Amino acid sequence: MRILQEGRSEYLKVDPDGYRAFVRDHKPHQMVSKLMTHKEAVEKLVRDGDYLAYDCNYFMRGPASLLREIIRQKKRRIWLCGKFTYVACALMVESGCVDRLDIGFIGFGPWISRAVREKKCTIYEYSNAIMTLRLKAGAMGLPFLPARSFGGTDGFNHSGCKLVEDPYTKQPIIVVPALNPDVSIVHVNQADEYGNARVFGTGITHQECALASKRVILQAEEIVSTDEIRRDPGRTSIPHFTVDAVVHAPYGAYPGTVPGYYASDPAGVVEAMGAMFAGDFRAYLDKHVYSVSSHDEYLEKVVGASKLAEICRRETIREGYRI
Repeated sequence: MRILQEGRSEYLKVDPDGYRAFVRDHKPHQMVSKLMTHKEAVEKLVRDGDYLAYDCNYFMRGPASLLREIIRQKKRRIWLCGKFTYVACALMVESGCVDRLDIGFIGFGPWISRAVREKKCTIYEYSNAIMTLRLKAGAMGLPFLPARSFGGTDGFNHSGCKLVEDPYTKQPIIVVPALNPDVSIVHVNQADEYGNARVFGTGITHQECALASKRVILQAEEIVSTDEIRRDPGRTSIPHFTVDAVVHAPYGAYPGTVPGYYASDPAGVVEAMGAMFAGDFRAYLDKHVYSVSSHDEYLEKVVGASKLAEICRRETIREGYRI
C-alpha cells in the first residue's frame, strides 16, 4: 500500500497482536464477582501514564462519578480520548491529570489555549468520526480502518492518520490508526456483578470501548441479577469477559442525564460550563471533587436529596429506557 501523505503527530502505538496477547493472559474470563467501590476500582485499574477513554460525556450518560474519583486520586500523565465531549476534558486537564489529549470535539475556552501555551498539555487533532473509527479498529483487532473523510483538513496534519493509495481503486483514501486504550470507563444503565451490562438509548462507543481496552470499569445505575440478564440476553451490549470492575453508581452521570432515570440538572450544567468558559475550575473542583471522599458523600452533601428527587421527577422519557 503506497503512502501518499502522513500526519505529523504522535499516536498511541498500534499493536493488535500485543493487545490480543494481553486479553488472553490478563482478562478475567471466569464468571467472578467484580463489584468494587469507585475508590477501589480507580486505585486498582487506573494508572499514571495510562491512555484513558470514556463513552458519552459529562452531560449525557457519562461516567462523571468515576472521572471525579480519578481527579480525587490525583492520577497523572493520562493521555485522554476526547470525542463527543464538553467539560470532562477541561476538568481532567485543569486538575493536572491529563497531559496529552486526542481531540475529536471538546468544550472550548481559555483553559485549552493556556494548557498548550504553558506546555502542560499536548493536543492531537482528529474528529468525532475518526476517533470512533480508531476505537472500532481496536475492537476488531485490526491495525487500521479506512475513512472517506478528514483528508485535506488542517487536522490531518496534526494527527496520526495517513493518506494512502487504495489498492483496489487506486484512489486516495485515509487510514486511521487503531486505538487500544489502557483503560476505558463506561456508565451503563444496568449490570450484573460479573459485568454483563445493558445500555438503553443513546450510545456512541460503549461496545467499542469495552472490546478495545485492556482494562474496563463499568459504573451502573442499577445492579441486577444474572437471572434478569439471562431472561433477555439480546439486551446485553457489553459481555462480562471484557469487564474488570463493576461499580454501583446511582446518579453517577450527575449533573448530566441518564434518559429514563433522571434529567440533567440545569444549574449543575451551567456551573460546569461556566467554569470551562471562564477557564477557572478551582472553585468547581473544590466543591464537586475535593470537598468529599466518595460518590455517596457527594450525593448527600453537595447534590442533596431534594435535587435528586427533582431531576427524577422532571425526567419524562420512559418507553424503551427501563425494564
